[in-house]
Amino acid sequence: MDAFYSALGAISDPFTLLAIVAGSIIGIVFGSIPGLTFSMALALVLPLTFRFETGAAIGMLLGTYIGGMTGGSVSAILLGIPGTPSAAATVLDGYKMTRNGRAGLALGGAVLASGFGGIFSLLVMIVSVDMVARLAIQFGPVEIFALVLFGLSTICGLAEKSLIRGMIAGIIGLLLMTIGLDDMDGVARMTFGWTPLLQGVDLLVAMVGLFAVPQIMKTLIDYRTDSAFKLNASDIRSELPTRKQLRSSFWLMVRCSGLGTAIGSIPGTGGPIAAFLAYDHARRFSKKPERFGKGSLEGVMAPEASNNAVTGGAMIPLLSLGIPGDPATAVMLGGLLIHGLVPGPMLFTQNKPEVYLIYLAILVAYVAVVVFQYFGIRGFVKLLKIPPHLMAVGILIMCGVGTFAIRNSFLDIYMMVGVGLIGYLLTRARIPVTPIILGLVLGPTLEREFRTAMIMSEGNWSIFFSSISAIIFYLLTIGVIGFHVFSQIREAKTARRDNEQQQGAS
Repeated sequence: MDAFYSALGAISDPFTLLAIVAGSIIGIVFGSIPGLTFSMALALVLPLTFRFETGAAIGMLLGTYIGGMTGGSVSAILLGIPGTPSAAATVLDGYKMTRNGRAGLALGGAVLASGFGGIFSLLVMIVSVDMVARLAIQFGPVEIFALVLFGLSTICGLAEKSLIRGMIAGIIGLLLMTIGLDDMDGVARMTFGWTPLLQGVDLLVAMVGLFAVPQIMKTLIDYRTDSAFKLNASDIRSELPTRKQLRSSFWLMVRCSGLGTAIGSIPGTGGPIAAFLAYDHARRFSKKPERFGKGSLEGVMAPEASNNAVTGGAMIPLLSLGIPGDPATAVMLGGLLIHGLVPGPMLFTQNKPEVYLIYLAILVAYVAVVVFQYFGIRGFVKLLKIPPHLMAVGILIMCGVGTFAIRNSFLDIYMMVGVGLIGYLLTRARIPVTPIILGLVLGPTLEREFRTAMIMSEGNWSIFFSSISAIIFYLLTIGVIGFHVFSQIREAKTARRDNEQQQGAS
């Protein structure tokens, strides 16, 4: 208990609390601006913490990490442009709710689900850090390949009315991710002899292009034709889900938080995978799946609970094994090492006060993020008072600056515009763009783990069926695909029967 009281005294220091709050606000700002990421925010904040005490430094880094993960939902809901890859699934229903005049409820539900998922993962981390770490470290290339393959099966749930169109979009995403240098062999792929393409297509560049450019083009075209979307932002207020809505969504948030924590604890996965899996889970097990994609509150709360639960899950292998699961936790690892904390089994015996301090800092950071975002909703929705065509121009400039800042490359700006034009044409052809993002997110991990497994087995395909965990994921993948195929066949038969009855009646 002495270690806990020591951590409690450190977290109560006014400067430490100020550092956590400041980090949370910085994370929200960076997370909510398309093209900027909380990984970038962490990289910028890290040098500021060099002269801080350990508690303030760790608290500021954790606040930035958590605020960035949560902030991505703001632009996803208000503008239809995810601020972070983890918020891509939130766009599907969050922006529809904004267009239906329920932006306040969407933001309130996202904030509540984010806080719930984060605190849930914190409790899991405290109770089962050793057990989950041992389980996660057992996931080798075969198991991760099977998990990511299962993640790709969610394309079926994002394909809207046509599995074929969804598959086309997913294949486009997988093709885009192959452009550039092969990470394992260093071979140029799909560059057509053009040197600038060796840098490949960055996920954030493609995401901003696919979500922002088509929306900007549509807004400007609607303005020219005097059919722009108009919303009375003065009617939007800070709004949390009702007790009835919370009761109906509680177990969904629990399941999605558990899913996000489990996925976050597996190095190499992350928020986007957790968010899309949670969205697909919510849709498949909902009593009213037809509402998804049209402004369902469950479609906002499920991915937000899951992607924020990743934060606690990702800290499990980081603290227990010293293994960062993504760029953000890699920066966190650097921050811990700079301040004399070496993650690993000995951390929990030699630095108990610091471990408790990390737990308390995560809790304080989530409280700060929830409070700031909830009371900031009225300020966020004031963005909707700006004329849409002027906002579109401002967003385009912001996206250009953010895209350039990712790798300091003008080619990324051209690529953003090019991918965005392709996205606009695809939307006109009724091909969904979300599966493209899913292909870009999961494709590199899928390829890397597949090739690693083949190298380990010296080309023996039987390695993919040597793990019970992998076989379970294969069966789940077949089940999900079969479920969606059966559902679409049944819907097609029902539609054909209704048409025949209407023709017979006429």
